[in-house]
Amino acid sequence: MEAAGEPEEAPADAEEPAEAPGTPEAPKASEAPSWFAAKKAAKTAETPEPPKGDAPKTESPKTESRKTESPQDAVPQDAAPKADVPQDAAPKTGASGSASVESASAESTPATSASAKPAAEDPVDQPTTMFRAVRPPAVDQPTTALKLPRDPEGPESDSERTSTFVPLRPDLPKKSGPAATSSPAKASAAPAKSAAAPASESAQASESAPSPAPAEAERTRQQPLPPLPPLDLLAELTNTPPPPPNAWRTTMRRIRIWTPLVLLLLIVFAIVQVVRPLPAPALKLSAEPTFTFGGGPLQMPWPNEGQGAVEVEGVGSMGTYGAQKPAPIASVTKTMTAYVILRDHPIKGKQKGPEITIDKKAADQANATHESTAAVQEGQTYSEKELLQLLMIPSANNVARLLARWDAGSEQAFVDKMNAAAKDLGMTQSRYTDPSGLLDSTVSTPQDQLKLAKAVMQYDVFREIVNMPNVTVDGIPGRIENNNNILLKDGVSGIKTGSSTPAGGNLLWSANTLVDGEPRRILGIVMGAKNAKILNDKLQLSIDYSYELIKKAQEDVTSAAVVKKGQVVGYVDDGLGGRTPVVATKEIKAVGWPGLKVELALTDGGRAVPHSGRAGDVVGTIAVGEGVGKVSSPVALKEDLVEPGFDKKLTRVG
Repeated sequence: MEAAGEPEEAPADAEEPAEAPGTPEAPKASEAPSWFAAKKAAKTAETPEPPKGDAPKTESPKTESRKTESPQDAVPQDAAPKADVPQDAAPKTGASGSASVESASAESTPATSASAKPAAEDPVDQPTTMFRAVRPPAVDQPTTALKLPRDPEGPESDSERTSTFVPLRPDLPKKSGPAATSSPAKASAAPAKSAAAPASESAQASESAPSPAPAEAERTRQQPLPPLPPLDLLAELTNTPPPPPNAWRTTMRRIRIWTPLVLLLLIVFAIVQVVRPLPAPALKLSAEPTFTFGGGPLQMPWPNEGQGAVEVEGVGSMGTYGAQKPAPIASVTKTMTAYVILRDHPIKGKQKGPEITIDKKAADQANATHESTAAVQEGQTYSEKELLQLLMIPSANNVARLLARWDAGSEQAFVDKMNAAAKDLGMTQSRYTDPSGLLDSTVSTPQDQLKLAKAVMQYDVFREIVNMPNVTVDGIPGRIENNNNILLKDGVSGIKTGSSTPAGGNLLWSANTLVDGEPRRILGIVMGAKNAKILNDKLQLSIDYSYELIKKAQEDVTSAAVVKKGQVVGYVDDGLGGRTPVVATKEIKAVGWPGLKVELALTDGGRAVPHSGRAGDVVGTIAVGEGVGKVSSPVALKEDLVEPGFDKKLTRVG
């Protein structure tokens, strides 16, 4: 504290206190002392200086102004403008409790304060002091998260409930000491004082009590809670406690939870089932899949030597006999030679094919004595058809070799083509080594030869040639007789004879029979007839065996009504359990013989079966047999075909 009576210089950068409304302007230092200053000095001179120990505890207005002008004080809205004075320029005071009394006395009687100074000091002109309201200390308080209490139950609805303000927990420490105890007493002792007294008291209290440090922000250390069960969450939102758990409530809760999910799944399932594409309808046979001809088992007159087979083209095999193993076939080989020539150089209608010149080798082989030949001369030209006649009717070996060289360039190349053709026809047990069959290394089986016979008989020119008992060819003298004298028999039409010492007598034949006014072709072969002394007799023996088989086949091959007109033969299966019957539009007669079993096949005829249709619409075909002997009839709906309904779409599986 500075010595009494010495004037205190304010800092150079200190602002002058602002003038309060109605307060005269303080005199400047450069002006002459005012009357107030002179009067104050006179009173000071008249008043004796009290001893130091008994000096009254009064303070100058300047000191009081310093106490009130704290930078932490806040000026109220109706107070005078601020007058900031540095805090370190104010002298220290005594007890904080006397601040309000001294301020009041200084305001009411400024002369009294001036008289308290020693008489020896010079009078100082002090500026009028303006009191400022106490500015409460700024405290940084952390925001505390509060959980709103439940609204008390009342008559108001949920929509009318309002929030309740709950004050935050104060973080400021409680004030203690003389300032805290004296301020209320001082305030109660002077209720009639001016408005500046409470402000001076607050300023003194703020100087005596240190400002509390801002409390550290409260940090949340609680882990996030797991989500509540649906009913508990509903209770939390509706402010209703959940009911006590029991078996019945648990069951009902599960029902309430799972029922919507199940319903949603059922709806999705129903939509998927309805929009799924319908399965493709199919024709199913309801009639017996096979039909057996009456009359008992077939009794064919099979030879007691060699091997052979008989087949009705388009129907099936009438049976076989013998070992059914590869064996030499002699001149029957020329059937494959004619097939390869016609396949690579077909002749249609009345055409005769290209002209072929007889070479020297063919002319020289015409004079051979131990094989059948045709008397052709070098340089002659014959058509393809004429050479085929010489190949099949007199069985000329030299013509077979000539055609092989003409077609493939060499005999071996042509043999390779013969074996390739046999493989294509499924003749797995046949092997060709020459185009004429003179070599006994050319072997085959009865069933393989019947496969070849069915293929080669498709050519009109070939059927015409093999059915000729004799032929006349320009350039060759006389009439050429067919070695197959069976052609003179009724209904026999070829195909080729063959005989040799290793092979015996062989005949690949074709015969016809009328069934319901239509011709049916019967194919057969007899191989290895050797029960004779000379070769010609062996060949004739094979012809006789064949004719007996032909007669029996012509006699027993017949027809029978397998399907009648209007008969229900099947149904349209829509894939969802619906069945619409179909009927045959005409009678079907199949060709067969006693004991034969034929199969029935119901097909769509190459057209997709519709999902809906009217009665009488053709939707497929019923067929009996196979190949050229197959007979068929269209099938139609017996009643309207209706697309599956919603119930079938919904309940379908797979």
